[in-house]
Amino acid sequence: MKQWISVAILILCGITITGCKNNTTNTQPENQTIVENENNVMEEEKTLLSAIDRYMVNEIGKHYSQGDVCIPCVTIIGTDESNDDDIKVWGDFWVFNYNQVGDTLKTISGGDHPGLMHVKKTEEGYEVIAFDAVVDGAGNLESAKKIFGEKYDAFHAFNSDDKKREENRMHIITDYVKKHQLPVTMYQDY
Repeated sequence: MKQWISVAILILCGITITGCKNNTTNTQPENQTIVENENNVMEEEKTLLSAIDRYMVNEIGKHYSQGDVCIPCVTIIGTDESNDDDIKVWGDFWVFNYNQVGDTLKTISGGDHPGLMHVKKTEEGYEVIAFDAVVDGAGNLESAKKIFGEKYDAFHAFNSDDKKREENRMHIITDYVKKHQLPVTMYQDY
């Protein structure tokens, strides 16, 4: 089922996403606007979220079938920034790989990796130093409750709501498409 990504959502999106280093079929014209965007992207890459996005792409996304682009879909459930050497970020961390076919991103692979990211603040920005993933299969519920603790109910409420998750994903894809100036108007799952 194809889902339209409207121009109105492009304006409303505010989540920053960093994609795979894969080449896309997009060619960008060289002009002043692009240079300004590249400078903004460089600044954005120094945020806590961008460190998590890079980790999702480079460490988790690489284990899936590769596509033209890799888009992490991160929902932060809670943070503890009291220690710059171990900032804790609880979240529902998804990653999706897509091939661009015409104006459509077609899903190739991806998956969900909820858990706790340990992030360190550095002079260059942030970097993920460890990831406590919720166990798949047997022991999943026990593992999730242990990792999320008092945040478990918030995690479960988001993770079990397909509609909210899909709306969040649509906003993230929209922002990615806008940021990377891809000629894309839809995405499609199989």
